[in-house]
Amino acid sequence: MFDKFKQLGQLNEMRKKAAELQKELEKIIETLEKKGWTVSVTGDQKIRYIKKDGEDLQELVDLINEAMKKVQKESAKKMMEMGGGLGGLLGGLK
Repeated sequence: MFDKFKQLGQLNEMRKKAAELQKELEKIIETLEKKGWTVSVTGDQKIRYIKKDGEDLQELVDLINEAMKKVQKESAKKMMEMGGGLGGLLGGLK
């Protein structure tokens, strides 16, 4: 029983560290320009903006970010199915 509490504590600590990492990744920003295109992305793999000759292409940004979010969710689901999620790391919370 105490092992379960320890595992829950470890899970809570992992969540806390993941949230801290997320905040740090959001601070990383890379902006590149080439042939009239400007793209800015964050370390958490979100597109901030895309511009073509100064024109903001927000609809394209939203579409790409939505697609990326769906792919990330499916990837996480697949990892959980294969035992690579938090349950696999902690040996399950059974």
